Amino acid sequence: MSAPDSTEQALLVVIDPVARRVDGESVRIAKDVLCGGAVAKICLPEGPEDVERALARRGRRRPVVIGDDRALLHAVRVLHRRRELPEVPVSLVPIGALPAVSLARTLGVPLGSVAAARAVLDGTERRLDALVDDGDGVVLGGLWIPGAGGLDRAVPPFETNEAIRPNGSGGPDGAVSGLGAGVPSPTRAGDGGAEGDAGGGGGGLAGLGAGTAAEVTAEAPAGMTSEVAAEVTGVTDPDRPWWSPAARTARSALTLLTGPAARHQALPSCTRLRVEADGVLLADLDRPVARVAVSTVDGFAEVVIHTHAGERPLRTRARRVTVSGPGFRYRADNVAAGPFRARTWTVVEGAWRLVLPRV
Repeated sequence: MSAPDSTEQALLVVIDPVARRVDGESVRIAKDVLCGGAVAKICLPEGPEDVERALARRGRRRPVVIGDDRALLHAVRVLHRRRELPEVPVSLVPIGALPAVSLARTLGVPLGSVAAARAVLDGTERRLDALVDDGDGVVLGGLWIPGAGGLDRAVPPFETNEAIRPNGSGGPDGAVSGLGAGVPSPTRAGDGGAEGDAGGGGGGLAGLGAGTAAEVTAEAPAGMTSEVAAEVTGVTDPDRPWWSPAARTARSALTLLTGPAARHQALPSCTRLRVEADGVLLADLDRPVARVAVSTVDGFAEVVIHTHAGERPLRTRARRVTVSGPGFRYRADNVAAGPFRARTWTVVEGAWRLVLPRV
């Protein structure tokens, strides 16, 4: 990780319109903190085109998003389409209640507007992995494809990642629908803006890596108590900052797997899928699956497949994952997508840079 250059504290602050409606006071406070510590240009978008135009004209300003998860996703995807994402540090001040900012929390961004704004000014940059699909979409936290029952069934904690390793980036599963007007499904862009000034103070996508043969193992879900989980993740208080890579990895997997919407918002189920990891067949149409989850861990895509037969989940890591089936849907970063007949995701190491609080 590296600290943002204090000599380049020029910011483009994009304030999502939903954030202005949901919590205008927190938006005002965050803006005051940012303008007090840097030269900030304020963008008040009214549509997605405004955000795209502002990011295209930002110059050397660092983009700061004030809004929920969808506002962040929209800004990230705009930068990705412009092929600027790996070189532009992105900052976020989350506005809204859970689950609209659950992705922000799993990434390690403080949920308080003052703490988040101070992290923008004084924090450090961290390179994070991402999944890029064959439609040029970006997945930051992870994705999952439901089987029978869709998202109605609650997912036990730590069912996806049995072992949490440092420097991994969070796990998938779980779905939460944000309040923002940022990036929704692939058919709709996010919010964007008008610009104004406020005074104040002061490398291409990483290689995809050589394809590796998938090493498949079958492991039982970890039946952890809350005490054991706290020992593994290092997180004993859900409101306490947790900036260590291992804890962030565990928290990311847990939050996205077990968010409230995972029990209340259902996706159409699809039980027959063909799943391949680096060309190795993991599941075929003749063997129904209960759920497929994909996340980034240590520069690889970790795939976890649950079957209807109650067997232990099948796990593997690979660089590229392909899923095909009869019109399946999935949820990535709390946003539903589909239906698709086939989709391929490739892990990109160090795909983007996020400013987080100092350890």
